[in-house]
Amino acid sequence: MNRKIIPAVALAAVLVPAAAAPAASAPAAPRYVDTRIRDCAGSGSGCRPGVVVHHWHKRGSTARGVGWVYASREGVRSGTARWTVKAPGGTWKTGGGWKRATRVGSFVETAWGRDGHTGPKYPKGTRVCVEFRGLAAKACVTLK
Repeated sequence: MNRKIIPAVALAAVLVPAAAAPAASAPAAPRYVDTRIRDCAGSGSGCRPGVVVHHWHKRGSTARGVGWVYASREGVRSGTARWTVKAPGGTWKTGGGWKRATRVGSFVETAWGRDGHTGPKYPKGTRVCVEFRGLAAKACVTLK
């Protein structure tokens, strides 16, 4: 009778560590760096216009994904804005077409894209600008 208990205990001793061992790990999801950069142009108090860009990239990568672009302008009741982009050594291109900005208090605002790791990718050092129709000043940021 003791002989049957010992093999069962030995079998349990072998099975428990195997069951308690961690399962083979799945490949790690890519780690991203998420950044929001902002700037404004013009004079006086506040931003006339202002820009906020949410961009992301994998660590060590030179490509930058643009999730969304936000434009605002103070001191007006209405406006139409668009965002443009210029890669290093390239020419200016339209990132988002003309869009009507909605009034919020003493300024107007609009946005393109959505949050998350979505949107177009550009090389590091790309300039993103927001411009309002009829206004010479642009608000620009550089993707770092």
